Amino acid sequence: MRFLLINPFCPITEGPTPPLGISFLAAALERAGVEVRILDFTVFPYSKGFLETVLNEFQPSMVGSTSVTMTFDYAIETIRDIKQISPDILTVMGGPHVSFCYEETLRKFPELDFIVAGEGEETIVELASEAGGMKAWKQINGLIFRDGDKILVNEPRGFLDVNTLPMPARHLLPLGRYRALHTPISMTTSRGCPFHCIFCVGRKMVGARVRYRDTKLVVDELEYLSTLNFPQINISDDLFTARKSHCIAICDEIMKRDLSITWSSFARVDTVSPELLAKMKEAGCRTVSFGVETANAEILKTIKKGITLEKVKRAIRFCVEAGIEPHVSFILGLPGESPQTLEETKDFGKEIEELGACYGFHLLAPFPGTAVRDNNEDYDLSILTEDWKQYHANRAIVETEQVGKEVLNAIAEEWDYETQNKLAEIKQRIDQGTATDDEAWQVINLDRFLFIYQMMMENTLENHGSWINGTPFASDSAALKDLARRIHGPMGKTEPEALAILQYAFERGSIEYADVDNRVVWNWQKLD
Repeated sequence: MRFLLINPFCPITEGPTPPLGISFLAAALERAGVEVRILDFTVFPYSKGFLETVLNEFQPSMVGSTSVTMTFDYAIETIRDIKQISPDILTVMGGPHVSFCYEETLRKFPELDFIVAGEGEETIVELASEAGGMKAWKQINGLIFRDGDKILVNEPRGFLDVNTLPMPARHLLPLGRYRALHTPISMTTSRGCPFHCIFCVGRKMVGARVRYRDTKLVVDELEYLSTLNFPQINISDDLFTARKSHCIAICDEIMKRDLSITWSSFARVDTVSPELLAKMKEAGCRTVSFGVETANAEILKTIKKGITLEKVKRAIRFCVEAGIEPHVSFILGLPGESPQTLEETKDFGKEIEELGACYGFHLLAPFPGTAVRDNNEDYDLSILTEDWKQYHANRAIVETEQVGKEVLNAIAEEWDYETQNKLAEIKQRIDQGTATDDEAWQVINLDRFLFIYQMMMENTLENHGSWINGTPFASDSAALKDLARRIHGPMGKTEPEALAILQYAFERGSIEYADVDNRVVWNWQKLD
């Protein structure tokens, strides 16, 4: 049994990190004896020809793709291409979008054979088993599929014991490419969210009861991730600080093992304390992110957030005192939004910035499965589109009675403009020699990120990184200079600019070359 898993294209603006969910699926399949391969089109350019080559070589019996709402169209386009190339391959998709939009999806896209709803590790293993045997689809809990003209929804699957999960199969991911982008790498210490926010599907996907992983297993994984040389580990639990004793036990184990790691987490403002944050800081936590959403008390009640602005400011002060950087996110366009509430939130953002917090805005995206979409008639909200590619939360796809999309877009565009101006000012100070190291790092790192990502998505090394070389290079510097000379023009850089970035990538082990038999060949480094 061979199973091909697809991570669909995701826009670079979303800050790609090595995909975690699909790595759990791959690990569960491998443990069951299935041969697995992952194609990650977030850091590889997509083409139907490349897909056909992989299908012909790997010969999978099944192909599965994950997706969120924003990436669904890319995922289903890949599934369609797969069926055109090999009609007999069984196709399956999971993730929050199809879990809550299953009937429309199966009726509209005949190329998709199955949907796995909710947590997928156990369901996908049973599906793979039946694909090689009796094909008793109706016996698989959590599976949704067509039976003639009917959509059959099997019994939902109960939430699994998170301590039975194998370590995510990151060895199947192109980790070298992600590390070249200098992105964080993610892991989880729990699943579940006990809160009721009307704009989120987390509680419906992973349950209201938080299921905690064993402390030893968590820190074993942290220890492994620390060997991969990523700049930071993101603990991506919906709420890492849901249980104080869980957090403290993990921090104590990190310190017991003397791990030198940098990590971040998500929290609610009413679940942190000076004691807890001090412990997290001692164990390597650098940033904590809080979803505050709005500064208006009535909207906070409407969205069932259950916090107050005083608690927000208190949590920020606790973080600053502990030496942890607090990040705050707001959502504009929530039910009840008005010109006055927008100003409240913008003013509050400036207030917490003075307290030491970083903050940013997103625009509401009413994802399938959220209360704000499913019960839309109960809220002051008009949903303007079902073009899923627009559900990236950076431009308006909703309006309230008092705030139209033009107003929301103007705020988002102003935020983008201010960000670009800040970067331009830093570039000027770099040229003048007056920029701080932190300021310079922001600009230089962004420039590297965009250059390296362009190299990946344009197959620059594959297309221009191999040539006949009469004599071996006298040094690595000579090899890098030759590469920079060949690629700088198509990449829109001067040769010195390209060389500086390539030198950095080479020194970090992100790119490597072989100079054998009169031919030099450059490649992205692979991580075992």
